[in-house]
Amino acid sequence: MALTRRQRARAWRGVQYAIAIAIVLVVAFTADWATIGRAFFDLEVAASLFPDVLTIALRNTVVFTALGFLLALALGLVLALMRLSSVGVYRAVAGAYVEFFRGLPALLVVIAIGFGIPLAFGTILDRTLAITIALGMVGSAYIAETIRAGIQAVPPGQVEAARSLGMSPARTMVFIVIPQAFRIVLPPLTNELILLTKDSSLAFLLGTALTQQELAQFGRAALNEVRSLTPILVVGLCYLIITIPLSFLARRLERRFGSAGMPKGAEV
Repeated sequence: MALTRRQRARAWRGVQYAIAIAIVLVVAFTADWATIGRAFFDLEVAASLFPDVLTIALRNTVVFTALGFLLALALGLVLALMRLSSVGVYRAVAGAYVEFFRGLPALLVVIAIGFGIPLAFGTILDRTLAITIALGMVGSAYIAETIRAGIQAVPPGQVEAARSLGMSPARTMVFIVIPQAFRIVLPPLTNELILLTKDSSLAFLLGTALTQQELAQFGRAALNEVRSLTPILVVGLCYLIITIPLSFLARRLERRFGSAGMPKGAEV
């Protein structure tokens, strides 16, 4: 007797579940859990990482990310306004900046700022300042496009109403348009903060002192001292301590404010 489409779909799901259960059972009964435990879940190694992984590495990661994001937000706002300017030179300069830094890997920007500038000018650049500038320059290129899209998504009637009340174009932009634009782009800005958190791991290129280590460098240094991947697992969990709440916040903001008003491609 031929099965209906729904019955065939149900049978196929049952087969998939059976295969998945079989794979889990095979792994559970054949894997060398003692070796896996020593390689990934060595509690003694994990305990030895505390409290430095929190008080030094995690703290430095948060500091680098926060400083880089603040710089990126400020530069991004200026670039967005330049992109929307009626002056062609401003649009050209901002457009070139955005395309240039969106096209470069963040790794190259960190190397250029951390090593290229000191070599070129014969000076020493503070590590925190270097990673802040690098993250700010990379992040600003993406944030600029997000803010520009948010500004363009503000209903024209808001601008017309402000101008009819006698507000100048500058005051209209500062007090009417930009606040509404930031309300629209809060979810993608939160996502950009998550990306900068992960890009802050590139700071490991710029120094080795324990007090300056962020999570990635701390994990690599610990990995060199022990024959276990436990430090990498602990560091990964620390990153999740930062990124999971931010992801939850981004989803909440998106549900609350929505992105229906943003034009296509606004979250690029």
